Amino acid sequence: MMPRYITLLQQLISTESFSRSEQATADILVGYLLENGVMPQRYANNVIVRGRQFDPAKPTLMLNSHHDTVKPAVGYTRDPFTPTIESGRVYGLGSNDAGGSLVALTETFLRLEDTELPVNLLLALSAEEEVSGINGMRLLVNELEHIDMAIVGEPTQLKCAIGERGLVVLDCIATGKSGHAAHHEGINALYKAIDDINKLRTLTFPVTSTLMGPVNINVTGIQAGTQHNVIPDRCTFMVDIRTTDAYTNEQTVELIQQAISSEAIPRSTHIRAWATPDNHPLLNAVRAAGIETFLSPTTSDRALMSWPGIKIGPGDSARSHSADEYIYLDEIEQGIQTYINIIKNINI
Repeated sequence: MMPRYITLLQQLISTESFSRSEQATADILVGYLLENGVMPQRYANNVIVRGRQFDPAKPTLMLNSHHDTVKPAVGYTRDPFTPTIESGRVYGLGSNDAGGSLVALTETFLRLEDTELPVNLLLALSAEEEVSGINGMRLLVNELEHIDMAIVGEPTQLKCAIGERGLVVLDCIATGKSGHAAHHEGINALYKAIDDINKLRTLTFPVTSTLMGPVNINVTGIQAGTQHNVIPDRCTFMVDIRTTDAYTNEQTVELIQQAISSEAIPRSTHIRAWATPDNHPLLNAVRAAGIETFLSPTTSDRALMSWPGIKIGPGDSARSHSADEYIYLDEIEQGIQTYINIIKNINI
């Protein structure tokens, strides 16, 4: 007989839950928690539940992972919505990212929520993580109170991410003046954009993060011109910026705008760099357990939280968003034991 958390994972895989359309999986999670004796609350398609041993004198630990998925990758050889168990693996869309972490954290909560612990537990199963949507963790951050720290479940091979870069995407606009190419008239916006792009290739900031190094800037797209004989009066280019904890995202945008003549418009600034404080109780518990730590190259809902936290979970990030996605059964069980070990060894 399969453990209940694997049965839950199979149900989630079987149910379409693309970002912003997670109603059905939220229903499954609410029903599952009710069946297991706890009373969840729902905020849009986010499902939360608090442990029964709540003590206002203790800090509150959020256990968070997400139940939305991307759309299936091109190249699937299996039905992405048919959970198949073969050779110790569970195949299916969202199995690795982040179904394994979600069911492991849910099982951890259920095993511990009646236990005397150094922290209060709050399980938060969130929506819209893959698109950083306004009705996912961004909603919960505004709705929930008294969160002191978090364990965020993402596939990390059970290594612990103690920080990750933020992300800002800029849409830049260089403007010129149109004219006839044969007469060499006008002001070429494309040339102005090229000048700015060359500045961005070598741009450095005064402060470099001790943990994360320099801000990484890459121009990833450019568009200009309507026909061969017209000088373009507008050129747009796209910039991917991986920010660090040395500057806020807003400060980073301001420094870039000061360096170039093109208008730089951020799509958003809410995906922020973060780092776990060196002596934080969560990080001390991780070190005491001998868990390897690293700086994550990928973003997560941890970037949206105003409280300290770590990112750790079963599975492998390299399998995320890939065709024939899978996670090992024993990875999930190891994840549960790892989460329990960290929580029980938090020393406040």
